[in-house]
Amino acid sequence: MSVLVSDEILQAANMSDADLKRELAILLYQQKKLGLSKARELADMPLIEFQRELAQRHIPVFDDMAGFESEIAQLQEMGDL
Repeated sequence: MSVLVSDEILQAANMSDADLKRELAILLYQQKKLGLSKARELADMPLIEFQRELAQRHIPVFDDMAGFESEIAQLQEMGDL
């Protein structure tokens, strides 16, 4: 599925398409609708860069050990680890 956002909307928000993807990915990650791997993929960012962005916003990368282990498994499946 693709989502089209007009240039007018991006200009009104003073954002690039990359900014919008990053903000959406962070929002969905923060709301626990996407895991770290999928959010990073949506943001089209390297994993470490996405983690740095989360850290700058004081958004925890992992809530507990189970979350950490789940993300490791997803990263391995995606070939990111």
